[in-house]
Amino acid sequence: MTSLATAIMPLNEKSQKGVLHLIDSSHADPMDFNSVLPWDQGIDLTQRPKPLEQGWIYGTPYYDMLTPEQHHELLWKETARDISMFITLEQTIPPLYMGYVNKYQGALTPDIYEYLMLFSKEEIIHTLVFKRFMKTAGLRQFSPPDGLYELLTVQLPSMHPVAGIVCTLIIEWLAELAAMYASQCDGIEPMTRQLFHRHHIDESRHIAFGRWVTESYVEKASEEEVSKLKTVMKGVLNRLVPQFTYNPEIEAHTSFDFPVKRSDLEAIEAVRNSASNIALNEKRFAPMYSWLQKLGVV
Repeated sequence: MTSLATAIMPLNEKSQKGVLHLIDSSHADPMDFNSVLPWDQGIDLTQRPKPLEQGWIYGTPYYDMLTPEQHHELLWKETARDISMFITLEQTIPPLYMGYVNKYQGALTPDIYEYLMLFSKEEIIHTLVFKRFMKTAGLRQFSPPDGLYELLTVQLPSMHPVAGIVCTLIIEWLAELAAMYASQCDGIEPMTRQLFHRHHIDESRHIAFGRWVTESYVEKASEEEVSKLKTVMKGVLNRLVPQFTYNPEIEAHTSFDFPVKRSDLEAIEAVRNSASNIALNEKRFAPMYSWLQKLGVV
């Protein structure tokens, strides 16, 4: 059995108990592809997938250039991007985490080993469910945000596994907070609301795991190692939040002439830094920002 002294990702006592609880919960309530949603019910595209005021260009001059019908279409295309983010992340996590299992098997404690396996299994199911939802809704998948796919498939596998877990945590937590903030309110299309809520059950466990691994590492690692990890975290955060707030690829997905052009970098920055988007990010990402502040990352 791997001892805490030789483990590559040792957990403190509190976190270890937490991960054991996550393992039990994962085994007790696995997501089932066929029954997770009432697929026969269909998706009502005449209803909104999120509130109008959470639209990317809401509160900017570009918002007033569109008709109500175009605003409605835009909300669905933005939701397609959000789901695409989950697909990109969740189909790259299993190879990354199973790589850790195979490479560091002798240096992983049994609880970490088992939860990496469960984490990977759940992400595969999530990917399949999200792809089925996209197909049912007739939505087209977006490309990965700039640099994200390379980070997950090329850079992280060669780094310390805690770096992979903490990068996964930031990306997953950001997308999860946004999805729940947008979908769990009145007037949202029922299948969309149910999709994100059921996904949240598994994701809340994944986020807790990532936090506990990171916190335990920071407690025991040297000041230099912690500094390196924080640099990685800042890099992911600074790259991802602007791209998540507004993705220029939206221009290629709408049926109408989109007012913000991909070549207009000044307009894109203005949208990302609009008062509406800044306020929205402060509200929906508040739990993640608070945790990062406690670690001294932001």
